[in-house]
Amino acid sequence: MATVLVADDDRKITDMLRRTLSYEGYRVVTAADGREALAAVEAEHPDVVVLDWMMPGLSGIEVARRLAAEGGGAAPVLMLTARDAVEDRVEGLDSGAEDYLVKPFAPAELLARIRVLLRRTRAAAGERPLSHGDLYLDPVTREVRRGDRPVELTPKEFDLLAYFLRHPRRVLPRERLLQAVWGYDFGGDGAVLDVYVGYLRAKLEGAGEPRVIQTVRGVGYVLREA
Repeated sequence: MATVLVADDDRKITDMLRRTLSYEGYRVVTAADGREALAAVEAEHPDVVVLDWMMPGLSGIEVARRLAAEGGGAAPVLMLTARDAVEDRVEGLDSGAEDYLVKPFAPAELLARIRVLLRRTRAAAGERPLSHGDLYLDPVTREVRRGDRPVELTPKEFDLLAYFLRHPRRVLPRERLLQAVWGYDFGGDGAVLDVYVGYLRAKLEGAGEPRVIQTVRGVGYVLREA
């Protein structure tokens, strides 16, 4: 039985999610603020963390950052928020969240996204390292290198690079990348994909290395040697 931590200062939301998740067979732990959430992660070791962005004391963004700093052992985070601008979504994902859901939301959609996060976590636990040219990525240890140079990536940057490495030299349409990495079409706003490709390029080319993520105009992107 998977454990889901729900952290939200709105009692109505935590009660609704507790009922919904329990009915679906999950063990549910709740927290009313960020500090309670961190304590619950340490005590309960949840498989997925559902975090409200705006909480008293310690925000969901700060909680996600602290969990991401723990490395590969941290549970994936699904961020809940009323903010839906692209820059807000990017900030939420950059904090370490794996997914982002705008309020109000349908419980069925939240359940679907939790299932996706659990599948990814379980699949990553048994994956072998990926490589292409001088790129190396280990899904288990979360280690990324360009040649001998270590590269630090956020969780979403890591997922995007891993997908490229699983499909080298193949032109990947934008819609396919959004579906595969974010698990949905991100509200039809593909700008976030361009933002994250830019982040990856900056980090992978940080020591003057040649570009390996190429733009295919009007289609998407491809991972191949310059």
